[in-house]
Amino acid sequence: MSLLTIEQIRQAIGRHSPARHEITATTRQAAVAVVLKPVDDHAEVLFILRAEKDGDPWSGHMAFPGGHREPEDQSLRQTAERETLEEIGLDLSRSAEYIGEIDMVVANPRGRNFDMVVSPFVYELKDPAPEFTLNYEVADILWGSLRDMHTGDNHGMNDFVIGGQTQSFPGYGVGDEVVWGLTYRMLEYMFTVLDPDWTSH
Repeated sequence: MSLLTIEQIRQAIGRHSPARHEITATTRQAAVAVVLKPVDDHAEVLFILRAEKDGDPWSGHMAFPGGHREPEDQSLRQTAERETLEEIGLDLSRSAEYIGEIDMVVANPRGRNFDMVVSPFVYELKDPAPEFTLNYEVADILWGSLRDMHTGDNHGMNDFVIGGQTQSFPGYGVGDEVVWGLTYRMLEYMFTVLDPDWTSH
C-alpha cells in the first residue's frame, strides 16, 4: 500500500479533475485548506479543533481551516487562504506551496437543511516551524498522520450525541479528538484520488 509521500500526492492531485456541484442562487459556497507537512516518508495533515459555539452545527468538531466565501474573494482558493490566515495566522501564500483542488463536498450537517458546498484545496507546508495565532473560532491545532488514516490504523466507530440521541459514526482518532462527519468525508474523497485501490474502512 502506498505511503502517500508528498510527491505521490502532488502527482495524483495534478492528474485529477475535481468533481463540482451545481451552484444556484441559493447555494452557499465555502472552502477549506488541506495543509500537508512532510514527515520522513509520509505526510501529516493539519486539523483545527473548532471552538464551542451555540448555533454552530460544527461546534467543537475537528475540521480543516476554512469558511464561507465572501463577496470580495476572487476565487474559492482565495477563500481558503483568507480563512486560514484569519483562523490560525498561517499565510499559505508565503509558508506553503499550492498542490491542487479535490472534489467539492455537499455539506449536510445533521438536523440542518441548507444548500452548501465546500471546496478543499491542498497545500504543502514549506515552513518547518510556522507560528500559529488562533482566533476565537479555533480552540486548538492538531496534526494527524495521513498514512494512519489511509491504512485505517486510527479508524473506528464513535458515539456522538445528535439532537439528544446517541448515534455511532465512523471517524479517525487524532490525539484525544476524532475526525468525523464532513471532514471525514473530505478525507475519504481525497484517498480515492490518491489511491485508486483504496476502499473505505
